[in-house]
Order: sequence, then structure tokens, then C-alpha cells
Amino acid sequence: MNLNQKTPKIQMRMNDQQVTRRDMLKTTAIAVGVASTLTSSPHVASAQTGKIVKNGRIKQTICGGCLRKAGLDAEQTAKLLVEMGLAGRDLVRPNDWDTLKKYDLVASMVPGAGGIKEGLNDKSKHAKFLDDFKNNIKAAAEYKWPNVICMAGDRKGISDEEGMDNCQTILKEAVKIAEDYDVTICMELLNSKVNHPGYMCDHTTWGFELCRRVGSPRFKMLYDIYHMQVMEGDLIATIKKNIQYIGHFHTAGVPGRHELDENQEIYYPAVMRAILETGYQGYVAHEYTPVRDPIKSLVQAVTTCDV
Repeated sequence: MNLNQKTPKIQMRMNDQQVTRRDMLKTTAIAVGVASTLTSSPHVASAQTGKIVKNGRIKQTICGGCLRKAGLDAEQTAKLLVEMGLAGRDLVRPNDWDTLKKYDLVASMVPGAGGIKEGLNDKSKHAKFLDDFKNNIKAAAEYKWPNVICMAGDRKGISDEEGMDNCQTILKEAVKIAEDYDVTICMELLNSKVNHPGYMCDHTTWGFELCRRVGSPRFKMLYDIYHMQVMEGDLIATIKKNIQYIGHFHTAGVPGRHELDENQEIYYPAVMRAILETGYQGYVAHEYTPVRDPIKSLVQAVTTCDV
């Protein structure tokens, strides 16, 4: 989990029809207009984008890195997301929650317990993590946020089986709290090959087995499409077969974790259609780091996934 100029040539399908050149020019024009507005007026309350989301069957949100280079504050970001037709923001800390509520946006994922390096597989920290779950789940429920995040932690000499036992032990207690408040705990699947060497929850077989052992609909995996393409591929078949264990999605391009464009290997429209075919009702959050203009890149990502 991680909390920039040539116009790309994207090939996308929307409703099984090839996007026309006119559609692409219109989208590019909107992006240019947004970027121009932000550049000429850095303190504007909102950029006039028009609604980018047309179908809205995928509920899209964004992580902070997508727009960090745009230099927008929380209020400007919220107004921009509303105008674009996005659902909200992801991995949001409490200091921005009131702003999201003000604009009827959602925080699709908020803090839960555990970190990438020191996570739930370390039983010596379970007392602290259980307190974190109690406080953070209650806070999320008060704002009606759907999900809190947790991490397995690095292996650090802990076997995968022992780590699963340790995670299961605390999660069996944590889901009782989550069930009481109707909040879902999501553990993120990360790659240990490129970005997070040593991270334990790095394969879907391990993550989905943990879901089965915990045995609650209030514990699921955060399926990061980027990370799982790096680790194992086979995205569509894995998602379709295991959707009951997936509570949230993240996106980014492979390799590099950048834009969802023609320079990376995942065909996101097909992945999004597969997600829809499962009946999934949750959120898909963009977590890429743009290398081009951040507004243009966001327009591109949203359009690509709006199947």
C-alpha cells in the first residue's frame, strides 16, 4: 500500500463498443481544460470538468497519490471528485472525513490495525492491534464508512502457517466488533517480489485460506490488481472464482505502478467487466502514481474503468 507528456493512445471498449476517436478527443479536451484551470488558478475552489463517469457501474475512488502533484487541498479535491462523478477517496485519515461528508463522498477505506512491516502475524502486538480495531471500527461506523484496512506484516522468521494462525487468532476477535458495527475488515494483498520484500500476505492462496479460517463476511481481502499481477497474474479467473473473499480493489499499471495506459500490461476494461459479472457491489480505488499530468491521468484512469 502506498499512501508524470505525451497524450496516451488508449484502446478501450465501453459497453462492448470501441471508443471512437471523437470520444477520445472529447475526453482529452476535458482533461486539458481541467489542467489549464488548475494551473492558471491554483487556489480555485473547483476545476470545471464536467462529469467524466458516464456508466457508473464501477464505484471508483482514488488514493491520495493520484492527485498529489496537482497541489489541491482536501476541499478542492472533494469538489473535483464530485464534478467528475467519482464516489470518494481511499485510505483516508480522520482529518479529512468531515470534508468528504460535506460533499456526500465516501471514504472507501480507512485505518484499521497493523502495518506492512509489523502486522497481525506478530502476536506480541495483538493487544495493541485489538484496541486499534475497536477504536477505528467504531469511528468508521460513526461516519458510515464501509471498510477498515489491516496488514499481515513481514515474515521476519515467522512461517506462513504460524503467521496465518496468529492472524486468525486476532481476526476472530476483531470480526466480532466489525459484525456489531457493520464494517468490513480488509487485509491487503501486496507483492513481495518488487515493492514489499518479506510481506506475508503476498499470494491469494494464503489470503483466501485466511478468509475461510476466519469465517466471517466481515473479513475479506483487499485485492490489489497491480500487486497480484506482479505476483501471480491470472487476474480475471482468480477474481471470478474467489469474489466472496474480496472486499475491495486497488488499481495501478504494471510495471511501474503508474498510469492505466498503453505502456502497461493489464487490460483494465476486461478486468472491470469481470468484476461486474461477479455482482460485486464494493469500490475500486485507483492507487497509481502518475508520471504525467495528474488530472489528465485521472481522467484516463476513470474513463478506462467506467465500463
